[in-house]
Amino acid sequence: MGVSADNLRGLALALSSSIFIGSSFIVKKKGLKKAGSTGVRAGSGGFSYLHEPLWWFGMGTMIVGEAANFVAYAFAPAILVTPLGALSIIVSAVMAHFMLNEKLHAFGILGCILCVVGSTTIVLHAPKEREIESVKEVWYLATEPGFLVYACLAVALVAFLIIRLVPRYGQTHMIVYVGICSLMGSLTVMSVKAISIALKLTVQGMNQFVYYQTWLLTAVVIICILTQMNYLNKALDTYNTAVISPVFYVMFTTLTILASMIMFKDWDSQDATQIATELCGFITILSGTFLLHKTKDLGNSSRRNTEPNEPNATSNT
Repeated sequence: MGVSADNLRGLALALSSSIFIGSSFIVKKKGLKKAGSTGVRAGSGGFSYLHEPLWWFGMGTMIVGEAANFVAYAFAPAILVTPLGALSIIVSAVMAHFMLNEKLHAFGILGCILCVVGSTTIVLHAPKEREIESVKEVWYLATEPGFLVYACLAVALVAFLIIRLVPRYGQTHMIVYVGICSLMGSLTVMSVKAISIALKLTVQGMNQFVYYQTWLLTAVVIICILTQMNYLNKALDTYNTAVISPVFYVMFTTLTILASMIMFKDWDSQDATQIATELCGFITILSGTFLLHKTKDLGNSSRRNTEPNEPNATSNT
């Protein structure tokens, strides 16, 4: 498919967004660690990080990245914009390696490369953006039975995770926090896309803020973002950043593409070959993330194994 000017704008904005967001993971974690040394850690339910300037700087960086991502959804389909978040994995993993001493093994680097290759495959075969002329049209799509079922299931699962699993397994199973962020994130993207379209149409002279649907969708975005921020902070404060970033990316991307497929019917205009290629790209991303997750401790364990041997070597001489 040809690359339109709007798609190019969307791609540029999504790429810059990934750089800002990937950096924000590291800056926020440094702020969380600094705040946790003098107060109750976020992973234990504390909010001392709110008094830490470094955390706020990281939050500002994330806001800039999210703003760029927000605008990108006005120009390109979600199935094209969302996979580019793979770049944030590379930025986050490399910065964590040098700044947080969270060592990334060679297989982890290969995993990151696979994530980028898979994302590129999806981007190159992404469907064209659906033409939408009013936020009321988006509201109609959001209230169709298929998406209503998805939204209700997502909210119910988030409630179950928060009420039943967070108290028991939040500190031991990363998937609990990441699952909450990913489920809410998929709903956030659908709402953000609607708001970005409303802004784009308003700038073009068709005011969309006279419709109550625009304000309802804005409220959904705010609620979802606040929920994500809370549990993402807990995840970052509890687990390795180099693992949180890719796992969150894969779950978030999977659910967002699914939600977009249900709501906007992105794949209706594609043939079987294009869909199969996108699926192969996504499997490549999953493979890269699995490899990164399974080898996350190799670098650190090898370093720990060499440390005890040093005094032994000295005593034998």
